Amino acid sequence: MADSSAAALDRAHPLAGRSAASAHVSVQPAEPAFRVSLRARPEAVAAVGTALGLDLPVKPKTSARSGSRAALWLGPDEWLVIDTGASDPMSDLSGVEALHSAVDVSHRNTAIQVSGAGAEATLNAGCPQDLSLAAFPVGACSRTVLGKIEIVLWRTEARAFRVECWRSFSDYAFTLLALAARDAGA
Repeated sequence: MADSSAAALDRAHPLAGRSAASAHVSVQPAEPAFRVSLRARPEAVAAVGTALGLDLPVKPKTSARSGSRAALWLGPDEWLVIDTGASDPMSDLSGVEALHSAVDVSHRNTAIQVSGAGAEATLNAGCPQDLSLAAFPVGACSRTVLGKIEIVLWRTEARAFRVECWRSFSDYAFTLLALAARDAGA
C-alpha cells in the first residue's frame, strides 16, 4: 500500500523554472513551504501561539515571525501560518488542547516573490491596495485580489512581497506579475 502521508507527497512546483525580471523588479517562485489555515477563538490564541513558537498577531494587517515561521493575520480569528523550514506546524499544533481548527493547505497554495524598487508598481498593476510603505509597512499582510484572483499579500521587506495564491491560479498570477514587471522597468 502506498504511503499517503503529507511527507510522502512530492509535488512538482507549479512555477518551476519560471522567472521574470526587469531593471527594477524581480518575480520569482518562492521556496516550498508548509502552510496551515488556522482558526482560533481569543481564549485559545495564547496556547496555539505557544505551540507554534510565536505570538499570533491580533491586529488587522499584521504578521509575526520567528525563524522560518510566520503567522499572518487574516481575520479576527483567522491566520495563515507559513513555515519555509523543516518544521511542520501541524505537528506542533497536534498537542494543543485549546479549541482550534488547523488545516494543512501546503499543497493547495504556492507563492511568488516580488522584489526590487518596482515591486509596488508591479503589484499595483493588478492589486488595488495602497502599497506605499506608510500604508502597507514591512510585516503588513492582507487577503486581497490580484487581477481576477484572491491572494494573500505579505510585505516581507521594504522592497519585497510574498504573494500567496492557489496552485491552480499560479500561472495566471505569475504571468500577470511578469508582464507588470516589464512595464515597471520601463
